[in-house]
This record gives sequence, structure tokens and C-alpha cells, in this order.
Amino acid sequence: QVQLVESGGGLVQAGGSLRLSCAASGRTFSRYAMGWFRQAPGKEREFVAAITWNGGSTRYADSVKGRFTISRENAKNTVYLQMNSLTPEDTAVYYCAAGSKYILTMVGEVEDWGQGTQVTVSS
Repeated sequence: QVQLVESGGGLVQAGGSLRLSCAASGRTFSRYAMGWFRQAPGKEREFVAAITWNGGSTRYADSVKGRFTISRENAKNTVYLQMNSLTPEDTAVYYCAAGSKYILTMVGEVEDWGQGTQVTVSS
């Protein structure tokens, strides 16, 4: 099991930027694919972005392509989500996720979750 702790959420105006961080501990971080998911009030948790164990491949939800960037630093056991051009539709709790699949794009593939960090975008 890997423990995940997110940080960097907050309140931002539309058009602004935030960078989320997820610090991992426990099992060897570099062996695992990482991802970000989000859940807005009254909605199901959805995929946002994913990265393979070595950072060689990334995937994004269509709604965030061109605005969000996922990256990782295995030496620091940390994965990041840079979010630019934020809109009120991006408001949600953002969760860091880890799993042993090649790349994580589905909730059912996630083995470990962080506690979540709130992102609120005002119009």
C-alpha cells in the first residue's frame, strides 16, 4: 500500500492557475502509475490525468486537455498537476491515485487514494 497526501488546492478566480502536489510514501513510488481524479458535488468521481511509472506517457480527460499538465519526480516521490485557465466547471475535490496498471484512467483501476484537496474556481 502507498500513502498519498495531496496539497495545493484552494480558491482561485476563473482564468487562474493552481498546482496540486501529491506526496507518496510506503511502497516504491517509482513502480506505480499515478493519476488525478476529481469529484464535484452530486457527481461521480471522474478521471482527470494520468502518468506512467517513468513519466514516459500521459493521458488527459478531454475536458482538461491543453490546460492541465501531469508530471512526476520519482526522486521526490511526488506527482504534480499543473492547472491553467481554470473555469468554474473545474471546481471539485481532486484526488491523487496510485495503481499497478500501466496507466490509470478508470476509478476501478486505482489501488490507493489520497484524502483529496478542494479546488474552487469562482466566476
